[in-house]
Amino acid sequence: MKEGKPLWKGVPERLSHELKSVMEKLSLGGQLVQYLFTGVTVGSIYGMVALGFNIIYNVTEMINFAQGEFVMLGGLIMVLCAKVLPLPMAFCVTVAAVTAIGAIMERSTINPLKNTTVLTLIIVTIAVSILLKGIAMFIWGKDPYMMQPFSGTEPLHLFGAAIQTQAFWVLGISGIVVLLLTLFFRKARYGKAMLACADNAEAARLVGIKVNLMVLLSFALSAAIGAAAGAVITPISLMEYDRGALLGLKGFGAAVLGGLGSFSGAVVAGLLLGVVESLCAGFVSSGYKDAVALLLLLLVLFVRPSGLFGNVEASKIKKF
Repeated sequence: MKEGKPLWKGVPERLSHELKSVMEKLSLGGQLVQYLFTGVTVGSIYGMVALGFNIIYNVTEMINFAQGEFVMLGGLIMVLCAKVLPLPMAFCVTVAAVTAIGAIMERSTINPLKNTTVLTLIIVTIAVSILLKGIAMFIWGKDPYMMQPFSGTEPLHLFGAAIQTQAFWVLGISGIVVLLLTLFFRKARYGKAMLACADNAEAARLVGIKVNLMVLLSFALSAAIGAAAGAVITPISLMEYDRGALLGLKGFGAAVLGGLGSFSGAVVAGLLLGVVESLCAGFVSSGYKDAVALLLLLLVLFVRPSGLFGNVEASKIKKF
């Protein structure tokens, strides 16, 4: 103790801190439910972004680093459309607009590059990501945009936790996306054709499958998923022109953690990353949540380099 410092100095602060600790312990169950639900909500978005990565990867063996920008555009376009259109129509218009952007991106940048390496294509997607970010900044500016929840502003109280109603929309739409994708790839003709391209593009071309059309469809489909993710997450976390880079990075981490090419792995890994981040932010510090998620990714990849649900052959980018 420094000389001349009163003995009582700091006692009220210590008592306040101890009281706060006691209250936190009393509501630990509610906090745990809150953090778990928040983690699952955010993890659902990571999973949807990872699905977009995997759809394109399965068909082209490349990583589309503009996937995060599809999410960003989905959120910002949804904000504009919701001001002039009914909510269901605004959502449909948003998804259609970003789907068109994804298709235009493929036709204008990927398709003209014949007989090139996957590395070149990846660099092109990075350039498109920067371009889309610049266009978004020019149109919407640098300020974040907020949007009203799809239904109700009052949180629901479950097991001592306050859950935002928008979180149920996130979980519901994520579940619908996963269900529709499952049906598409198992039942639809084009879905089976895309899987055939993923197994062997040359063999698929020999049996009459238009591989170029499947590549276009993969970009359009991944853009639609990104748009849906951006539209439903904006009422919770706001949206701005540079938000796509972080969401894309987290989605790519989920895709790698689950195993490149694995749709079920993308969903599970996205949820896992979201829960880990949320628990770390709640019980440790929000400043460490990204580091903990990265540490988890590294630990899993050290033990299983192909990811949780991937296989070694599928995880290789063969054309490098």
